[in-house]
Parts: sequence; structure tokens; C-alpha cells
Amino acid sequence: MFMSQTFRRIHLPVAPKCNIQCNYCSRKFDCMNENRSGVTSKVLTPSQALYYLEQALAIYPDITVVGITGPGDPFANPDETMETLRLVRAKYPEMLLCVATNGLELLPYIDELAQLQVSHVTITINSIDPKIGEEIYSWVRYNKKMYRNVDAAKLLIKNQLESLKRLKTLGINTRVNVIIIPEVNDTHVIAVASKVAELGTDILNYVPFFNTKEIVFENLKEPSAEMVQEIRDATSRLLPQMKCSARCQADAIGILSEINTDAMTQKLAPAALPKKAVECQPYIAVSSTEGVMINQHLGEAERFLIFGMNETGKCILIGARKAPRAGGGEQRWKELAKTLKDCCTILVSGAGNSPKKVLNSHGIEVLVLEGVIKEIVSGIFSGQDLKELINRSPLYSSGSSCNGTGKKCG
Repeated sequence: MFMSQTFRRIHLPVAPKCNIQCNYCSRKFDCMNENRSGVTSKVLTPSQALYYLEQALAIYPDITVVGITGPGDPFANPDETMETLRLVRAKYPEMLLCVATNGLELLPYIDELAQLQVSHVTITINSIDPKIGEEIYSWVRYNKKMYRNVDAAKLLIKNQLESLKRLKTLGINTRVNVIIIPEVNDTHVIAVASKVAELGTDILNYVPFFNTKEIVFENLKEPSAEMVQEIRDATSRLLPQMKCSARCQADAIGILSEINTDAMTQKLAPAALPKKAVECQPYIAVSSTEGVMINQHLGEAERFLIFGMNETGKCILIGARKAPRAGGGEQRWKELAKTLKDCCTILVSGAGNSPKKVLNSHGIEVLVLEGVIKEIVSGIFSGQDLKELINRSPLYSSGSSCNGTGKKCG
């Protein structure tokens, strides 16, 4: 079942970047974008999103659904999206997880979504005909390359349909959103419905085009209620349909169509959000060869230095903790997560993807950089812009993401 009037949900706004430009969307305004279910008061880091969820549950303990819908596309921001899902799943194993996407870059992440027990995925598919699709999309950015016109539409449609097939192979519930755009795809949406029904889509949701200024389609009329109903009637025999076309913000909380309360809006204010969820994880762990610089690969570390802040706000060394013995694969990193469970972050000069995923799933962020330990740790605790700290660090170089051989990451 997808979200309804009986399920209280929360959207975590962790995905700011977008990988397509829709001709019905202007990101200057509140809008209903296929990969951006409205706007947000603030974009959060994954750890801030987890903290925000904790605050929301204190006000709404009946929240049962956690979703990521934007404000860009979740899979144009895969690191932030997947880390957030891992953090939420680790802390709240009972939660229903869902994502809404345009489907362009979804496919590589579907297997892990299944592992994380993400139960619902929404893809917006406005066309299965590239000639109609090129009218809807100005451009598509995929694998660092820009596509335009019919080539962009072909690529997007191909990836959307392949993703839909894979989702159903793994038993994930799917919803397809279709934006009804008069004079563009209004006579084509029935073909879209027929195709996605053939691929096993669980439910269809028609969303009327919403006109706003400074978009390519600003001279088009919004579809009438009669047009929307006629389309629904014509496709209702193909698959179930949602009757609510509410446009939800990327930070929405509550039952569908509810407006965020002032109490929750205040929770998104910058002053209300920690840089990290340091209330329960007050320390930072560092991998260092000599105790002054961040200059050691995660897999090479035999011990981690633990830093905190004293009552005067000064960075201090709390102690050192022995790293688990090399070998053991994923279990090694689970043991490290237990050892560093009160640390919000590990600072290293390099790290493999496997240990990063395991540590992230236990609420520990792995930051790969080089520099002076106390300078960077103090900056993180005080909420300074990390990019500025990295750029000031004397040893930092953009090519130093991994100094190890990888042999000790197992």
C-alpha cells in the first residue's frame, strides 16, 4: 500500500541536485516536479536528517513512513540518499522506507534498496514516445554527459522502464506518476498507463500540470477536472489509481495533504539543527600515523585517536582505541562501528566503499581528507564550512582520496 490518508509520513530533504530539466518546472518557484515533490525550507545532511526525524517522532510518534523525494532527484544525489536510508533503517528497523525519482539514475541502486527493505518506489513517467518526451524535457545529464532533444528522451525512457522491470523483479512496490500536460501528452498518457501496467506497476497517479511563471510551458493551460477524470476513467481498468493529486513538499510531515505545522518548521531552522547528531555521538575518531595530521588510510589504522570538546569549547584528545584486526570482511567494520559507537565521524586519508557503507549504516560518517587534526576537528564541532577547512589544509590534494593498497580493507 502506498501512503494514504491513514499513514503519517515524513520526507527528508537530503537531495538538492537534479539531473533533468523539465519544461513544466522552474526551480525558482514552489512546483510539482517529477523528481522534486515541491520545495523545502532547508536541505539537510544525512546525519541532520536522522536528527530531524528524531525530533519529528517526538511530536508525531505515529510516523510510519520515511521518504526521500528531493528537492532534486534522490539518485542525482546517491551518496546522500543511500546514507540517509541506511541511517534510518539501522535506527528504525520498523519504518516503511520510500523514494520518489525520475528514474534516470535509479537502476544501479535498486539491489541495495531491496537489501535496505525500501518497500515503495515512485517513478514519474510522462511519456514512452521519445518524440513526445523531447517536448517535455529540455535536457538530461547522465554519466557527466549532457543529452538534448530526442536523444535525451530516449535515454530517460529506456532507464525508467528498465528500472521499473528490475523493481518488480525484486518485489518492490511501484507507483508511476504521470503529469497530465494539455497539448503535449494528454492524448498519450493512456499509452503510458498501458505500458507501465504491462510491466507490473502496482498503482498509477495522475498529477495535473501546474502552471507557473518563467517555465517553457507557461502559456499552456492547466488540465480541467473533466479532462483528468476522463483519463482516469479510461485507464482505471488497467491498474489501480490514486485519487489524491496533492503536491507535497520535500520536507512534508503528516498525513497526505496536511500542511507542515509551525513546530516542525522551526525544527528545520538552522539554529535548531546540529552539524552532526552530536547529542548521542559527541566524539570524532581520527586515523593518523603520528597524531598531528589526518594522513592514514582506514584499512591501515591499528588504532584511532578520539577527540572531543571541553567545556570551554577547546578541542581535546580523549584517548585512543584499538582497531579490529585486519581480515574478516564486513564483520571487521561492524566491530569497528561498535568500538566507535559514540563517534559521529571518522576522519581518514582514504577508505574503501565497503567499510564506508557498513559504518554509515551504523550512523558513523566517514570523511576522506588530509590536514591538521585539531584544526579540522575544531571546525567540524563549531559548524564551519568543511570545504573551507579542507582547502586551508596544507596536505590536502584532490587526488588523495585513497592512499592505501586496498589489501587491508577486508
